[in-house]
Amino acid sequence: MSHTPVRQAILAACVVIACQATPAPAQDIGDDIGDGGPHRTRVGLGPNVYPSFPGSEDFDIGPLIEFERARAGELFDFEAPDDSFGFSLVDSGSVRFGPVVNWEGARTAEDVGANLPKVKFSIEPGAFASVDLGENFRLRAEVRKGVTGHKGWIGTAGADFVAREGDEWLFSIGPRVTWSDDRYHEAWWGVTPADAAASGLAAYDPGGGIHAFGATASFLTQFGPRWGIYTYAKYDRLTGDAADSPIVRQLGSRDQFSGGLALTYVFGEGVD
Repeated sequence: MSHTPVRQAILAACVVIACQATPAPAQDIGDDIGDGGPHRTRVGLGPNVYPSFPGSEDFDIGPLIEFERARAGELFDFEAPDDSFGFSLVDSGSVRFGPVVNWEGARTAEDVGANLPKVKFSIEPGAFASVDLGENFRLRAEVRKGVTGHKGWIGTAGADFVAREGDEWLFSIGPRVTWSDDRYHEAWWGVTPADAAASGLAAYDPGGGIHAFGATASFLTQFGPRWGIYTYAKYDRLTGDAADSPIVRQLGSRDQFSGGLALTYVFGEGVD
């Protein structure tokens, strides 16, 4: 999640505009709008709460933005709350693959509470693959590379159980695991000898590997054809070298919570 709510809103808006303009159907607005036919659109907006940076015990508040599209008469596709923005280059109906982009916010010395170097705002392009195991189960993995900010590699994998009654309501829940390389670990949780002298923390040189296990859940319900509510919650438990960092042990927390609530509105073809 982005540390800077304004930047998060701007980037999300840019992605939405780009998705509308491109002939390739964006995953976050469904794999069904490349033909330009009649469709429905669901938009949502509300507050989003997330850790100030990976390993922080403090929280930031930013916008939770939802944007989905579906062909008229068809259901909106399921999307987990932690899916990155992207679209399918390959879509066999049950197997999908394509590019994604995510972002992670900056961290300053003030955020940490110690004199440590700033981690700049990170843009993370990458790719995803997902497999639907029937109507109620989905597997998905992402691999992304920071081209700014931390400049490391990060990968996520998860499974989701999905229950729904058409578009009237949808509930999902499933486990998550997150991996990152040495460079990502060093940016967020490392302390060089020079930084140790300046911050008072012990020097620490973490290696890469699995850095979090967790779970995420979401719920969406319609009050009627147009208005509805969407909410999600996510929990990650830092592990390995990330959990052992003095930044986390002394100034942060291994427990990482996020969640949001949005009012949604559906418009378009076939909405009464």
